[in-house]
Parts: sequence; C-alpha cells; structure tokens
Amino acid sequence: MWAVPRLGPPEWSPVRWVPYSEPVSTDPNLTEAGREDAPGSALSRFHVVIPAGGVGTRLWPLSRAAAPKFLHDLTGSGQTLIRATWDRLAPLAAGMLVVTGAAHRDAVCGQLPDLDTADLVLEPSPKDSAAAIGLAAAILSLRDPDTIMGSFAADQVIAPVEVFQDAVRQAVETAATGRIVTIGIEPTHAATGFGYIRRGRRLRVAGAPDAHDVAAFVEKPDLKVAQQYVKSGRYLWNAGMFVAPVGLMLAHLEENEPALHAGLMEIAHAWETERRDEVMERVWPELTKTAIDYAVAEPAAAVGDVAVIPGAFTWDDVGDFAAIARLNPVKDASGITVIGDTPRVYSDDASGVVVTDTRRVIALIGIEDVVVVDTEDALLVTTTDHAQEVKKAVEALKAEGVDEVL
Repeated sequence: MWAVPRLGPPEWSPVRWVPYSEPVSTDPNLTEAGREDAPGSALSRFHVVIPAGGVGTRLWPLSRAAAPKFLHDLTGSGQTLIRATWDRLAPLAAGMLVVTGAAHRDAVCGQLPDLDTADLVLEPSPKDSAAAIGLAAAILSLRDPDTIMGSFAADQVIAPVEVFQDAVRQAVETAATGRIVTIGIEPTHAATGFGYIRRGRRLRVAGAPDAHDVAAFVEKPDLKVAQQYVKSGRYLWNAGMFVAPVGLMLAHLEENEPALHAGLMEIAHAWETERRDEVMERVWPELTKTAIDYAVAEPAAAVGDVAVIPGAFTWDDVGDFAAIARLNPVKDASGITVIGDTPRVYSDDASGVVVTDTRRVIALIGIEDVVVVDTEDALLVTTTDHAQEVKKAVEALKAEGVDEVL
C-alpha cells in the first residue's frame, strides 16, 4: 500500500523499499536509492502503456479526428508512428496495453495485430492524459499490484532505438526503487514549445548510472529563459514519458485527484467483467479532464518522489509541418520533400514540403519553404515559418461549423 507524503509535519511517510547491500557514498551529490529486487529483474514486471490520443491539429488536413497523426507514416519509414512505437518498446516489455479513442479501434488493431483485445482500452471521449494513463495503471494494478508501468506516447519519432531502450531500462531499474521516473530529452536548442525538467542530485541506482532526482518541472518558457535553461546544462525537455510502480502512480493520483481516482478504479474493477461497457459509459463522461503532469508528476516531484533519466537520443513529437520537413530531408535536386503514394509534383527554384494523397498535379515555382498538403476535400498552403499557425485555421473552421473536413 503506497502512501504519499505531505509537505510540512508529515501525517504519514512514503513507502520505501529496503536498500540492497551497497556501501553508502559520502559524495554530497549522490542520493542513495533502495530496492527490494536484484538489478535487472524489474523488467520482468514491466508493462508498456501506449496512449494514442490527440488529433494533431497543427498537421491538418493530413491529421484529423478520424485519422490522427499516430496512424500516419510521417517519416518515410514505411511504418505508422504507433507501429514504430510498439516495435521499439515490445522487446523490453512483459506486456503491452494501448489506450485510444473508440473511433480508432479498427485502425489501431490493423496496425497492431499482436495486441490482445483485453489490452485495448477504448475511450468513449477524450479526457486528457491523466484519465488515460490512470485507467491503464488501475487495470494493471488489479492484474498484478507489483507491476511497473511505462507510458509512452504513440506519436513520437525516436532514434537510435538502442539508445532509447537503454534509457528505458534505466528508468525501470530506478522505478524499482520506489519512484516515478521520467525520461528527459537533452535539449539541442532553446525550444519554447516544450516544458522543461530541472534535474537535481545524481542517484545511486544499480543498473541506472544516469539517474537523477527531479528538482522541478517547469512550464514552457519564453525564448530568453529557454536559452538560460540550455546554457545551464541542468534542464531537459519534458517528453511526457513516465515509468512507475502502478501503486505509487495511483497513490499520487488519489492524493491529488480523488474523484478521478475513484472513477477510474470503478471502471478497472469492472474491466474483466460483463459490466465493463455499462460502467464505462456511466462513469467516463463525469471524469475530470486534466494532464498527468498536473495530477501526478508535478505534485510527486514536490515531495521528492520523481527521478529522471536523461535521454541522449534524438526525439521529435512531430508537432507541425516544419517537423515533417525536418524529418524528411530532400532526396534530390528538386528542393522539395514529397510525401505520398502517387505524387505528381513539379518544382522550379522552389523548396519546402508537399504531402499529397491525390493524383492532382502540383506545380511550385519560385517559392521557398512552402508547405502544401493536398487531400481530396481540403488544401493547405503555408510556409514552414508559419507551420504553428495551422491550429488557428482549424479553430476557425470549427467555429464556422465546417466539421466535415476536421
């Protein structure tokens, strides 16, 4: 049974496992971390959760409610983003569970034929990450309370896979000491579109030489502050990856969002029964809509329950068409990156990216850094510099009731 510590005079203490026998360091920059099992064995109870949600409005009209970005191949690899996510995590996991919208059931099953139907959680409506990850934690905890879960979004591009997998292994080993662990990305530039993680002291964890305490999670900064973060060398991008004992994850959720926790546990108790659909339909619409960062990660960090593994791999959340251009370098002298099964693109003194699923001829002449997305019922033309503004167009179309193209 996990108990979450409170700030101030504690009414209860956090559960910590008994440290294994190892000399205590006198280094003031090291914090000892105890564990109850041998290093390496924690992977045997590691289960991966893949939240596959979100529409990706900045990738409209390619990504839509009916076909979000995780169902597309955006890198030219021949794999959709969710399939690539599955393939890099499955070799590490004792089990895999996917949380997605009910409307995406057939598409997800088509991409992941090895996914058991009992491990496919269908959301009746979007509720943000706390409900999705919390329900997965609740289901896994009832199956085996000793499970260590890892939540990894379905729509990220990561390489090299081997470096990422090493970070995951370290995260699992650190989680086995009784912590929620995030994998932070070493920043390559002063990004303002991501939250940051300030790392604290290095932890002594067998099998996880890169583990650090998390000093704090910080919101998306302005450019000047982001530059200071990168220069300091103490900050990492927050990629939303979390590895934790399910009991500890649920304890923090109960402490900070008790109504949400109660609803999720009610659904989880009905999950393996014939009452599943009835309970889901009744309880889900009333659940609080909030992010896992606010419901669990930030409060847990405030009481010292969060660690971080720095990730030395390349990472991209494919947030807009500028990212697609970045991930798909031009392969010839045309200056244009073309994505599509049957593209018919002509260019002269032009550069940029074209995404097309039509047979329409597209001619680009004397234009730089253009973005053209051509679908059967919608056409987008912008530039990579304005790629973030696509979301505004989607919001305007939604306000006008043009839902058939969204």
